[in-house]
Amino acid sequence: MNKVILTIATVLVVSFANGQEKETSGNDVIKFGVKAGVNFANLTASEDLTMKVGFHIGGFMEYKLSKKFTLQPELLYSTQGAKYQGSDALSGYIISGESNYKLAYLNLPVMAKYYVSSKFSLEAGPQIGFLLSAKNEFDYSGTLLGEPISESGEVDIKDDFNAFDYGINFGAGYDFNDKISLGLRYNLGLSDVSDFYYFDKNSVIQLSLGYKF
Repeated sequence: MNKVILTIATVLVVSFANGQEKETSGNDVIKFGVKAGVNFANLTASEDLTMKVGFHIGGFMEYKLSKKFTLQPELLYSTQGAKYQGSDALSGYIISGESNYKLAYLNLPVMAKYYVSSKFSLEAGPQIGFLLSAKNEFDYSGTLLGEPISESGEVDIKDDFNAFDYGINFGAGYDFNDKISLGLRYNLGLSDVSDFYYFDKNSVIQLSLGYKF
């Protein structure tokens, strides 16, 4: 994982250096920026899960291909996952409670953007994610053979999840000016996040505020 992160960082540094050379020569083809925002995340699953709120933060490079088209690779830290609340009644015990599945990814989306107008754009592109952490924060209570039981805590479940995640993004953006922009994006996961749990794929809605240097 450290080698992967180092490789990505090296690519971005080299791209930044090349972009600086172009900008100093008077060519405004490449711009760099930062972005942050809120995530509304969930996991498709066979059991009932509900959406949880997270966040994302990182940087991007905007490469202008033409007046209408730009290519925008990004590097984002993103908190995702889902929540579960339910109850079970089997022979000998009744239990109810909730779990907060907290996943953190380093995501690398590469977006192709088409400017419908000078300020409004549509975008789509693939994304690869590298799992940084996975935890289950739980709180359960009930009865076992008539005796009350309760348990709460947080456990590391990273080993039960796949190290990589693949998906595709669709979204739209609005540039308030040359510096500040607003973006809305949906990430559709294409690979299973775990082979152990009842989870299938990531599903994330992102609302972002961006700033170009």
